[in-house]
Amino acid sequence: MSWVFNTKYLSDKQIKGFDKYKYNAVDTSPLSVYVMHPFWNAVVKTVPMWVAPNLLTFTGFVMLIVNYILLSYLDWSFCASSREHPDYPPIPWWVWFLSGSFQFLAHTLDGIDGKQARRTGSSTPLGELFDHGSDSVVAAVLPPALYCIFGRGATDYGASVWTLYWVCWHIIGCFALSHWEKYLTGVLYLPWGYDISQVSISIVYLITAVCGYEIWKGTYAFGFEFRWFFLAAVYGGSVFFSIPISLYNIYRSYRDGTGKNRGFIDAAEPTFPFVILFITSTTWAVYSPSDILDVEPRLFCLVMGLLLSNAVCRLIICQMTDTRASRFNWLLLPYVGSAVLSIAANIGNLELVLLYALTVLVVCSHVHFGVNVVRQLCDYFKIYCFSITSKPPKNHERTK
Repeated sequence: MSWVFNTKYLSDKQIKGFDKYKYNAVDTSPLSVYVMHPFWNAVVKTVPMWVAPNLLTFTGFVMLIVNYILLSYLDWSFCASSREHPDYPPIPWWVWFLSGSFQFLAHTLDGIDGKQARRTGSSTPLGELFDHGSDSVVAAVLPPALYCIFGRGATDYGASVWTLYWVCWHIIGCFALSHWEKYLTGVLYLPWGYDISQVSISIVYLITAVCGYEIWKGTYAFGFEFRWFFLAAVYGGSVFFSIPISLYNIYRSYRDGTGKNRGFIDAAEPTFPFVILFITSTTWAVYSPSDILDVEPRLFCLVMGLLLSNAVCRLIICQMTDTRASRFNWLLLPYVGSAVLSIAANIGNLELVLLYALTVLVVCSHVHFGVNVVRQLCDYFKIYCFSITSKPPKNHERTK
């Protein structure tokens, strides 16, 4: 069983590329610069010096995963916050309070992990990869958690599962775009909307805990509905801000010669898995004989989100090591095959069985990938992931 935790996903060239990596990011968000960073600077001083930065990252990550699992258990079908489905009991207030607390704490831990690394002199490329890799998974599970607040059913001020689908693509798609942008420019431009959305989500959860989900339902002054406000924030933020700004930054890096100056094919290659996944998932959802998106929206979006997360993680590795990104992700093979089989063969209930099998495969494969990449980097840098203490040399190294 040793092979399970000793798979070498990183090539020798990638491993050595981490030695040359230097973090380069730009954060101009007023909320981040004038509010969050001063707050985080104060908070990090309360953290003991022996606490590893990755432990902070992982703790926040676990909080959001626990929140996702808890909401999935209580509201698997997204009907608990819909008055069209009175047979489903509403989610208890304390769960929303826990969600808000977890969201705020996770955002805070995500904000202080890098500061803790610099404070303790334990900064490594693993820390950034661990941070952004965790964020890519969070981007996949965050939209379904928020969707639980409104519930399915447009006539009760909720939204259809197709709205959930498009919101998932907007959120994790913009996350992928920012790292493709860094792959081409060499700079991670942190979007203004990130801190605003994290703080807003915490507030929304807490308001729901105090006032109940009913507060988000109804028509207010001038026909205002909260659901349209949230959708406008998501769609508008990506279409009018994130996407144009990222494309402009890429254009400017080529114009001024400040980026990587990759050729057209080299620059486009990282987007191939994303395009394949988008075409496949959308085609499957539209032409599914059993209407799989409506029947199992949670698993359908989870599998899609984790596949995108896996592709983004591989892109981040290539971007950090200055190596060429792959044109294809092998995890897409069973996904594309399942979609084609479901649509072309009309296999009935077996379509759901395929989705369940894909869920197990994708979750296990992504976890396996993440664990082994972390172990490989820990071995190379001779560090522990969750401890600041360095690894002792191996026996054969002591004798040299």
